[in-house]
Amino acid sequence: MRPTALLLRLFIAWLVLAVAACLWDSFILVWQIGGGALLLFLLVDACTLPRRGRITGQRSLPGRFALSVGSSVTLTVTHTAGRTLTLEVFDGIPTAAEAEGLPHRVSIPAGEFAAISYEARFVRRGQHAFTPAHVLVHSALGLWRRLHFIAGESQTRAYPNYEPVVRFAMLAMANRVEQMGIIKRRRMGASLDFHQLRDYQDGDVLSRIDWKATSRRSMLVSRDYEETRNQTILLVPDCGRRMRALDGGLSQFDHCLNAMLLIAFIALRQGDEVGVVGFGGVQRWLPPVKGAHSMPKLLNHLYNYEASSEPSDFIEAAERVMTLQKRRALVILLTNLRSEDGATLVSAVGAMQKRHLVLTATLREQELEQRAAAPIDHLHDALQYGALTHYFGERRKLMESLRARRVLTVDESAQMLPVALANKYLDVKAGGLL
Repeated sequence: MRPTALLLRLFIAWLVLAVAACLWDSFILVWQIGGGALLLFLLVDACTLPRRGRITGQRSLPGRFALSVGSSVTLTVTHTAGRTLTLEVFDGIPTAAEAEGLPHRVSIPAGEFAAISYEARFVRRGQHAFTPAHVLVHSALGLWRRLHFIAGESQTRAYPNYEPVVRFAMLAMANRVEQMGIIKRRRMGASLDFHQLRDYQDGDVLSRIDWKATSRRSMLVSRDYEETRNQTILLVPDCGRRMRALDGGLSQFDHCLNAMLLIAFIALRQGDEVGVVGFGGVQRWLPPVKGAHSMPKLLNHLYNYEASSEPSDFIEAAERVMTLQKRRALVILLTNLRSEDGATLVSAVGAMQKRHLVLTATLREQELEQRAAAPIDHLHDALQYGALTHYFGERRKLMESLRARRVLTVDESAQMLPVALANKYLDVKAGGLL
């Protein structure tokens, strides 16, 4: 049992009477009566507290949480006491979550229940557990409180926020992919397979008219093509310590994860298969999966990937890719390049190019670009600008050396990486490079 603020105030008042009784004899009797009455009230009121097990609860969670997106959690509380109970409820939210509306104070009449809803938002992906909820129940006179634990433990998962993927799907169905910034590239014949014959429509190019079918039917007939399917996309995310830097409230790894989800979504709908090979502290492998129905499997594999404190070893990544992926694939390496990566990265990419088409996607750190654009007022600012200029120059040379070796590259800010990577993938498909 725990004393309430009311009990503490009554006890202080009784102590004041004790001081008065020490100074004036006329207060001794008042002090003694007050003490006896207070003790009697304490004992009687303690008996009104419900015993363990008379308060129960059940927690209702959504199927999954999206990172940084609030979702409603409901805690249903019931009791078997014969009076109205006043409760203070605080759910056992995980350390990786934030909640609004807790603790919640509620009064529940006898024989009824209360459904307490609040919004929880996760700031870190992965598997998380809600621990039993803490319930403080007040006695009838409000002098005591007792702590109860209800609802037990509940497991849940926080997934990456793939809202951009859903938005892209909706726009694509409405033929408005340009609103996402994803551009439909001109298709090359080498990357297309024949699909079917259909009636000519205004705007069809003359090269797609099937003249033999046209002569037989005495009307214009066009050929329909579809892009080559059954190709393999292998996502190779860097899970090393360089990806832990924050950019716009999210880590660079989380930005890469969003880009991976968008590429996977597009590729699966295109009929390609998508696999994942992590490196830099995460040694996990998802063999390529195919079909739009495989998106949940990718999410379940990627949702608890985290950037580790280990260094990134590109040679090791190349060896794992060559060992695990025997069939030719588009290998998308997602990282944040540094000037010191030149020798190892070129060697790693060269090894993978013997079998695969390699695309290196790297993040530009927006904070560094903003610092470089800031006005120079002091010597410290000038030194910082010089260091940043040298850093950007070395990084630019590294990207140029990769392009000179016919390595596909994407160098974009974290916010623009998903769309830029999607456009590059569509370029590869349209150009028949894979």
